[in-house]
Amino acid sequence: MAQPNITIALAIADPARLEELTAALSEERDIALADASDHANVVVTDGTLRDAVTPHVAWGVDPTGQANVRATLEDGAGVSLVIAAIRLAAAGYRMERSGPSEEAKPGWRYHLSTREREVLALLAEGAPNKVIARRLGISVHTAKFHVAAVVGKLGAANRTEAIGIAMREGLVLI
Repeated sequence: MAQPNITIALAIADPARLEELTAALSEERDIALADASDHANVVVTDGTLRDAVTPHVAWGVDPTGQANVRATLEDGAGVSLVIAAIRLAAAGYRMERSGPSEEAKPGWRYHLSTREREVLALLAEGAPNKVIARRLGISVHTAKFHVAAVVGKLGAANRTEAIGIAMREGLVLI
């Protein structure tokens, strides 16, 4: 049997939550619970942080400003999300919760329509207006209109600059 590559410590005060998480973790081959003498890769807590160094997953608490908190999960977050957060924290990632608000979406402040996002994706592929028109089933004139709208909304001087801004803002991936 393979050795677990993630060792976690549980600092869970809620007995029901502790039991649920412990049961779920027993099914995970790559995660083991730390003994008191073991060093943990990650601490999962629903209360006070254990130390200022070990990555923590805060479950149902808001430890704002703590540098070692890698994930803050809502009180009602399921154990599968907690386990995913453990893996991310152990790998050195941070998991930030974002709700369904517009601010959570990449490029929200540019107010791009769905069609403008499609045009932007084609611009990022290097498509000229004729190709954009053909791929979207619109006229070349309408494609030019959409390109101009995208360039204007992004505050760019030209299509090349618009693509650069879009890449930096996470609107398109190349």
